[in-house]
Amino acid sequence: MKIGKETKRHCPKCNKHTVNAISIYKAGKQRGSSLGARNHEKDRKGYGGQKFPELKRTAKTTKKITLRYKCKECSKVCMGRGFRIRKLEIIA
Repeated sequence: MKIGKETKRHCPKCNKHTVNAISIYKAGKQRGSSLGARNHEKDRKGYGGQKFPELKRTAKTTKKITLRYKCKECSKVCMGRGFRIRKLEIIA
């Protein structure tokens, strides 16, 4: 699927429809020192092994892609709803 790099949509900060730049959201690197990671390591330690079953095979053929919309006037960044698609291309 191909989408343009700009679109008009509602900005909650400006409270009006403005031109927004579109980019694909990419998650940052997870911290090993976060509470969830520490708790998971604690549960895996010792006898008993993995907290939840390890994924042997993938069931899904697509990934969810989330779009980031950045307002051109106030630079507010909003996230769109994630949707499943094989390939997304942002064109000029």
